[in-house]
Parts: sequence; C-alpha cells; structure tokens
Amino acid sequence: MTIHVLPGESLVKRFNDTKIEGEIIVCRECLISGDVKAETMNEFWNIRTDFITKSFGENAENYYQNVTREFERLTDSAFHGAEINLWFENELFCQVNLWFCLYLLRESESKIYRIVPYVKSKNEVWKGFGGLNAKELKKCFAARIEVNSDNIKLGADLWKAFQNADSETLEELSDTESECFPYLKEVCQAEIEKAFRPKTVLRKIIAEGRTDFADIFNEFSKRAGVYGFGDSQLKQILAEI
Repeated sequence: MTIHVLPGESLVKRFNDTKIEGEIIVCRECLISGDVKAETMNEFWNIRTDFITKSFGENAENYYQNVTREFERLTDSAFHGAEINLWFENELFCQVNLWFCLYLLRESESKIYRIVPYVKSKNEVWKGFGGLNAKELKKCFAARIEVNSDNIKLGADLWKAFQNADSETLEELSDTESECFPYLKEVCQAEIEKAFRPKTVLRKIIAEGRTDFADIFNEFSKRAGVYGFGDSQLKQILAEI
C-alpha cells in the first residue's frame, strides 16, 4: 500500500491529475494556531476540537471525520507497513504539520519519504505546491527524499519543542543540517518570533495606507511568507492589532 499525505484540499485535484498511484490522506489541520500542549493524544484531540469549533465555527463531528480521522488513517496505514509519502511545503504552517506527522510515525517501520516543492526561483521558496502543474508535481515526486531514522527523530523532537513552546530547543535543533528540512533555520526562527513578528509586519503594511484585505494579504506574503498563513490566520492577527 502507498499513502500520499497532502498538505490541504487544494492540492487533491492536481495530484490526481499526475496519475501517481496510491491512496490520499489530506492534512486539514492548522497546528500553527491555537493550543497544542497536551499529555496524551486523547487530550490533544479534545483541545484541538475545542479550538477549531470555537475559532472557526466547525462542528465537532465534522472535525473528527475531516481531520482527526485522517491522522488515524495515517497511523493505521503505517502500522500495516504502507509506504508513506509526506507532501509538505517549506513554510512554518506546513512544517509544523509535517513535524506532527513524523511524531505520529516515530515508531513506525514503514518507508517514509518527504516530497519537497520544486522551487523555480529563490523568491518562490514559500509558495509551495500552489503554482505547480501535474508535470511539475511528478518531478517533485521523482526527487523525493527518504526520511531516515535520524530525520524521523528530528521531526518528532521539533514537534515536542513546538508543542511545549520550547524556543531554546527549537533554536538548537534549527542548526541541524538535513535535506529533509532544507529551510529549518528560517522556519524555527519564524516560530520563535511568531508572537510579535507577524504583528510588526502587519502594522508596517497598514501604516503604509493599505486597507484592502487582499492587498494586505499579498504584501504580508511577500514580506513574511515563511509563516504560510491563510486568510483565517491573518484575519485573527489583524483583529488582535
């Protein structure tokens, strides 16, 4: 069995166009936002359900079916020895979800691969798979990187540091050189600065006279694309300032 974990619903159709064989699991969480600190997985999912339902008006049963159940499918597949292909982008939003997946897979004996977005130019590092067509996605898959035991451990350690808001450990881990995590330094630094950096960037953009949300969003993406925020995350930060 071959599993492809996609970073969001928007990639599903284009992935299907590639005709790459395997079952799809969609990662629909936004672990970059909200509380993630928990002692057990049951507590974790209760915390996340509470956050998502209150913040986005989602139904708890829908959250289980669309989010929690997908991660259960991932762990079930790994338990049965499936090949796991993790299609995650380079920015913090996706990297946190990738770290969480590797934490879940830390005891698996499955073959695990990371698929890194094909970057056409330096200023497109944080754009991910968004602008890639089926042919380019196949190129990404052909260049996939096997995630060895050291990198699985690194991903799991990154998740625990993130989960515990442990900036010191994140900074230490960010110095690790790994082809599985090519922008680790920038991503970890963005997380360490997450409490203030996005607000600082947004205040500067607003001070320049920009008022249209689409304009603000595009400008934020140019200046702080490392965060990979979607509309909902950026609107929440705007509401706070």
